[in-house]
Amino acid sequence: MVEPRIYLAWCSEPIPEDVPGPWVEVRPLGEGLALLESSESLSRVYHELKWSVADGAVLMVVPLHARPKLKGLPAGTTTWLRDRLPADAWPPQG
Repeated sequence: MVEPRIYLAWCSEPIPEDVPGPWVEVRPLGEGLALLESSESLSRVYHELKWSVADGAVLMVVPLHARPKLKGLPAGTTTWLRDRLPADAWPPQG
């Protein structure tokens, strides 16, 4: 089994917390911004999310390999990321 990954998604429309897809959890961060935890590939997560939003919506999905610096996000976001991502992944491994 593949270790779960964390993806950051931005969409020009809201991303519902209950959007169906191949993820364990969607954690909304703000209007159109969310974290997704999934064992699936970037391509699979992107396409499943793309098929769930309106035609013409702008969408970007990127994997996170380390905890980003955060300010002003919903309570618990830093802890949620701390439980899933290393503090620093530089230099890149692999």
